[in-house]
Amino acid sequence: MNKVIVVVVLGTVVLAALAMAVIESITGPRSSREALACTADEGVLGNYQKAEPPGATVDAAFTDAKGAARTLAEWRGSAVVLNFWATWCAPCVREMPALDRLRSLVADDGIQVLALSEDRGKPSVVETFYKKHAIGNLPVLMDKRRKLLTGFAVQGLPTTVLINASGNEVGRVVGVAEWDSDGAVAFLRRCLTPPPGSAS
Repeated sequence: MNKVIVVVVLGTVVLAALAMAVIESITGPRSSREALACTADEGVLGNYQKAEPPGATVDAAFTDAKGAARTLAEWRGSAVVLNFWATWCAPCVREMPALDRLRSLVADDGIQVLALSEDRGKPSVVETFYKKHAIGNLPVLMDKRRKLLTGFAVQGLPTTVLINASGNEVGRVVGVAEWDSDGAVAFLRRCLTPPPGSAS
């Protein structure tokens, strides 16, 4: 009787070990590929900081041009390039045209580009800025109470947070980046666009 119990226990242990090996063989390479996909070559995105591991994002409300409350949950299922900026921030002003072009470059890749203004005034402040600088692709979004800025622990402007389709932060860029460069666009597509057949 004891021999039978030992055989059963050993058999269960062996099966469990085999199952773990199979799971690791399936998930290990995929996890490695995903981690590698969000590793940027030096100089491609300025001061890029990879999130290891990817972290949950904040769902605090911000407003659109009409003053309606919005949250990042509305974009769940799409990847998001979330830029924190302000009209009084000189580096932000320099960066905005590239972000505007980026939005049109990645529109068909399931990547949304959102520029969240930290200006305290009315949406017309941003609308005037957009008109002056020929910004035509970015929606007017305001974070007047700075809830998202605080929630993401942003230390300075501009800061851009990269969010995958599952709603997790995979990295961020602190400072200015050439968002419309070939290298930056290729990196964003590789990092933020899920591979065919994968769940978002």
